[in-house]
Amino acid sequence: MIIFTEKHALKVYLSTLKAQGKTIGFVPTMGALHQGHLSLIKQAQQKNDVVIVSIFVNPTQFDNKEDLVKYPITLESDTKLLKSISCDVLFHPSVEEIYQENIVSENFDFDGLEHQMEGKFRDGHFNGVGTIVKTLFEIVEPDKAYFGQKDFQQLQIIKKMVEKHQLNLKIKGCKIFREKDGLAMSSRNTRLTKEQREIAPFIYKTLKKAKKKFTTENVEKVNEWVENQFKKEPLLELEYFTIADENTLETINKKESGKKYRAFIAVFAGEIRLIDNIQLKN
Repeated sequence: MIIFTEKHALKVYLSTLKAQGKTIGFVPTMGALHQGHLSLIKQAQQKNDVVIVSIFVNPTQFDNKEDLVKYPITLESDTKLLKSISCDVLFHPSVEEIYQENIVSENFDFDGLEHQMEGKFRDGHFNGVGTIVKTLFEIVEPDKAYFGQKDFQQLQIIKKMVEKHQLNLKIKGCKIFREKDGLAMSSRNTRLTKEQREIAPFIYKTLKKAKKKFTTENVEKVNEWVENQFKKEPLLELEYFTIADENTLETINKKESGKKYRAFIAVFAGEIRLIDNIQLKN
C-alpha cells in the first residue's frame, strides 16, 4: 500500500495510472475504520483496477465542536486494517493540506435535501460534507466513489452535488453493514458504555417492527408507536423518527402508491448520537 499525505504527490501518481487506462475506485472515510468501511473497500476492489481510501476528519462538518475533539483517531490500526485487505493507496492529508488557512465551508444548494432530517438538527453539516467530498473528488478524480447507506441522506446529497456540478464519476450506495445483533456499524459505537452498547440494538429492532407496521397502518400510527417504544427505554433518547420519500427526503403524512419510502431515526445514548434507516414496503 502506498501512503500519501500531500495532494500534489497523489495527483502525480494517479495521472500515471490514468494514462495507463486504469480505473480508480474511491472510498472517503474519517478513519476509525470498521468492517462496514472494509465492505465498501471490497466492493470497490471488485469493480476497479486501483482503490484509494482517504482518512480525513473534516472539521467543517461538525456542528458540535466537542464531537470533533472526541472523534476517535486510530491511524495506526486503520493502516494495518487497510494493508490486511490489500488496499492500494491511502491518502491522509492534514487539515492545513486540505484547507490551507481557510477552514470554512462552501455554501451549497442541494435542492432542499439539506433541509430535511439531519439538516434540521445539525446546522451547516451538509455544507461541510459537500465541501470536503467535492475537494476530495477534485484531487482523486475517481471513476466511482462508494458510500454506505447508513448515512442515506448524505448519500443522496452527494449524488445531487455530483449531478449539479457535473462531476465525471458514479456514486455507488452500499447496503448498511451491521453487527450480529443488528446495530449499524459506526465509529461512534466504540464510545458507548457497556450498558448503552447492550441496549443500542433496540434501535434496529424498532425500525424492523415499524417497517412491518407500515404495511398495514397509516403513517401517524407508526410514528406514535415508535415514539412510545422509546419512552420505555431510559438509556435511549429519541431525537427524531420520520418516514420520508426516498428521492426528496421530505417527510410524508400519508402513503401513495408507486413511491419509495424509507424510515429514518436518530437516537442519543447518553452523549453518543446514533443514526439508522430502513427501506419500507408500501
